[in-house]
This record gives sequence, C-alpha cells and structure tokens, in this order.
Amino acid sequence: MSGVNKVILVGHLGKDPEIRYLEGNVSVASFPLATSETYNKDGKRVEQTEWHNIVMWRGLADVAVKYLTKGKLVYIEGRLRTRTYEDKEGIRRYATEVVAETFTLLGRKSDFEPAGTANAGTAASTPAQKAEDKEIEVDFTENDQEDNPLPF
Repeated sequence: MSGVNKVILVGHLGKDPEIRYLEGNVSVASFPLATSETYNKDGKRVEQTEWHNIVMWRGLADVAVKYLTKGKLVYIEGRLRTRTYEDKEGIRRYATEVVAETFTLLGRKSDFEPAGTANAGTAASTPAQKAEDKEIEVDFTENDQEDNPLPF
C-alpha cells in the first residue's frame, strides 16, 4: 500500500504571488499563506498563526497570479514536498512547501469585483445588492498531472 500525502489549508495570503518562468516557459508561482487557530490559555484567548510556503505550477500558477492578492481568503489542496539546497555559504538547507493542486477563492461576491466597483456596505446598497453579496466560491484545479521536481 502506498502512503498518503494530502494537505488542506484555509488561510489568508501573506503577500501577492510571485511568478517566474523556467525553461520551456513553465510558470511557477509562490507565496506565503497564514493559517490561524485560537485557544484559551489561563482564561485568555490566544491566537497562534502558522505560515506555509505555497507553490503552484503551470496553468494553476497563471490563474493564481491573476486572481490572488495579499489578504485574500483561499482554500488550498495539495501535497507536502521537502527539498534540499545549499545556501551561499555552502550550508545544506531544507525547505518544506505545499505544492498546490487546486485552490478555491473564498469570500463575498464583492471580494472578486475590481476595486471601486463594489457597493456592499455603503448607504446606497439595496437589499437585493446585499443579498448578492452572499459568500461564493470560485474553484481552480490544475489539470496537468505531470509531476515536476522543484528546480532549485
């Protein structure tokens, strides 16, 4: 029986995705994602945030750069990958990343409109406009099944 390597995260982007192009015009995007959990310690609410390095390949990377921006809430499914590299001083380093296979934007409809066009929360909003602001999901999945080792 083979093992299972599955990661599911819901969090906020720490910064806009950075995209770069490798040989053969293969695109790869990367960005940090913050997930938080809260718990009570000595009667006080404590929030603990974890940061995850996310990597997306090819078409998924192109879509991510188009739709994802710092602060957006996103659902990501993927797998863990640990790679090794040597830093400038020749010291062997390790990096663990989530290689995303799919992502879903989470939030209200107004979160996906260009800046300045959303009227949610303004005094002029009608009940119908507010109803349109209900939560929606937009799903993006990488269809290319080729497994690529990270080039660095």
